[in-house]
Amino acid sequence: MNRRLTVVLLAFCAVMAVGAQSDIWRSDSLQEVVVTGTGTQHLLKNAPVQTEVITSKMLRNYGGQSLQDILAGLTASFSFNEDDMGSQMQLNGLGNDYILVLIDGKRIHGDVGGQNDLSLIDPQNIEKIEIVKGASSALYGSDAIAGVINVITKKHDEGLLVENSTRGGSYGDLRQHNGLGIAVGKVKSYTNFQLQHSDGWQNTATEDPSQTEFLITDSRNKTVNRHTNWQVSERLTYEPIKNLELYAEGSTYWKRIYRPSGKYAAVDVKTYDMEYKNQSLAAGGKWKLNKTDQVTLDVNWDRHAYYYYFTAITLTDGYDPYGNFTPYYPYFPDDEELQSDQRRTMAHLKGIFSLPYNNQLSGGLEWRYDYLEAPMRVDGGVARDNTEAAYVQDEFRYTFSPKVAANITAGLRLNHNGQFGNRLTPKISGMLSLGSDIRLRATWSQGFKTPTPKEQSYRYVRYMNGTYLYLGNENLPPQTSNYYSVSGEWNWQGLNVTVTGYLNNVDNMITLVTIPNSQAPAEYIVKYDPIKTRQYQNLESAETKGIDLSVRYRLNREWMLGGSYSYLDTDAKKYDTNHDRLVDVTIDGMAHHKGSWFATWNHDISKSYHLGVGLYGRMSSKRYYQINGDGKGYQIWRIATNHEFPVSKKWLFRLEAGIDNIFDYVDDTPHGLHLGTTTPGRTVYGTLTVRFSQGKKLRFTNNKSNFKSNENETD
Repeated sequence: MNRRLTVVLLAFCAVMAVGAQSDIWRSDSLQEVVVTGTGTQHLLKNAPVQTEVITSKMLRNYGGQSLQDILAGLTASFSFNEDDMGSQMQLNGLGNDYILVLIDGKRIHGDVGGQNDLSLIDPQNIEKIEIVKGASSALYGSDAIAGVINVITKKHDEGLLVENSTRGGSYGDLRQHNGLGIAVGKVKSYTNFQLQHSDGWQNTATEDPSQTEFLITDSRNKTVNRHTNWQVSERLTYEPIKNLELYAEGSTYWKRIYRPSGKYAAVDVKTYDMEYKNQSLAAGGKWKLNKTDQVTLDVNWDRHAYYYYFTAITLTDGYDPYGNFTPYYPYFPDDEELQSDQRRTMAHLKGIFSLPYNNQLSGGLEWRYDYLEAPMRVDGGVARDNTEAAYVQDEFRYTFSPKVAANITAGLRLNHNGQFGNRLTPKISGMLSLGSDIRLRATWSQGFKTPTPKEQSYRYVRYMNGTYLYLGNENLPPQTSNYYSVSGEWNWQGLNVTVTGYLNNVDNMITLVTIPNSQAPAEYIVKYDPIKTRQYQNLESAETKGIDLSVRYRLNREWMLGGSYSYLDTDAKKYDTNHDRLVDVTIDGMAHHKGSWFATWNHDISKSYHLGVGLYGRMSSKRYYQINGDGKGYQIWRIATNHEFPVSKKWLFRLEAGIDNIFDYVDDTPHGLHLGTTTPGRTVYGTLTVRFSQGKKLRFTNNKSNFKSNENETD
């Protein structure tokens, strides 16, 4: 392995040496317009809040399979450990519950065991991704303590757009994307379909020896189970008058996780699969009052339902057709049992206004209602929560000289929660521009997060390597945080270097803690006889701190190199009532060192053929957990190629092909213990995209029913 790495690194250095002889030109990525940090538009180089952008060009070069694949491969701050219960995402030491995921500025809704289901996002429809680290509750409310990921989707303004993308790869990997866009006069429509499937894989057939009576080496449990999901979404927009756009959109989503059944009753016998059904509806509009001022309104409803889909006759607690609870109720193959039905309704009114003396004011009102129905997992079957909020933010820019300017952004949010009352969360950020090449930024922000209905009320039993009992906690107070960061950015002749140091103090952080069975309700212990009981509890203190480094260097119009490194340290303490002392608690999934790097080459071979080649790598040191062992460190390399064939102004053919995990690394830790990575080893993939685009807008002709391009508009 060391010899292979040496060869690759030497090649990497050779590329830099050759490319450095070419003419240098400034990176165009600094001209990206970003909105996530302040909720208002800024060029990336002038954004007062430090923002990391994965551009459309980076996405095309990388050819990512999914959002988690993209984030893990192109930035060092994220880590994932995907399993049946979700992506297990972590950002700078804090897990999924503290990371707000947005699609075009709107919250994603798709909980899977406490983890957002990122397969709701079609990677073929992503234009770019904006990442803001640290508490952003002043602007975005709850969940934004670790940071915000804003996925910006592609905007389809063509008169007629038809696109098909099909990806195939190892282990039965299939990714299908179809899009149909139509613009007729003042009406635009875009319909998106995506299908994802994998046969899954098994990195080991060995079960954790400490949890089995004898060594099991022929388990049927897979590292990643076979799964299929599909989604259909529709977005309609209408411009009744100039500067006013109205929209309505909706989607439906289905997912099934197929679990193989083995011969060991306590380990790998499965009698049901997992099934998920999502629906969403949204409507709203944007009214541009003038060139700078605007008002937006968004109303949305989302539902995420989780079921057991039985594959064998099973006797378990359930409800008969008349709604009566029945112990040892018989379920038959193809029967479904509802585990949780989460529904969320939100309304958001926002305005952005320019004021005299280089001020820009934005503010808004939000209302949110959460509903959880879980007959088998919540006492009483139902839990609810509601939150209202009002926020305001002011951006002020002062120019000291033609080369020196300062930007101050200050915001304040008032939250009112039905259970926990009122809470103010402030934020202030500052940026000092020293010429065109140096930016200095600093941020202090507070976060606020109330316990979710699941954390308060949910009860879950996991049967794998013994019985694990997971309990909610009705006595959880809200979590608060103070986030501090300072960063410096240097741009010089195509070179961009950014260094950020941060400290995030979280008070009353909610996490799963292993408790003695004697502290759990006696009826649950008698009923389930768990080997471990874990409950959501507040920590006395939790702190994450670290340094992020990012380097990107465009040598010329063809070569681009870069990398990022993240150092993380955490410190968390829980009060031990039995011994009257504070004890250290591990924040699950943290790793001290993570890194990613890349080198890409793009060249127009001819007018009808473009070639792109990319070499990518990522690494992580050991990941630490409270129970079930630590995850091994790893290093993974990837090569990706893309080939574009613009046959005409209307037709585009694109082929992507590559090899992931070139050196075939596999973590074969026994089932039941934590993995550093779930990769199956070396895999290959290929994607074919065909795109037809006709004009920018279409209209009906006077005497014909067919479409026709508007005059004076090019293809």
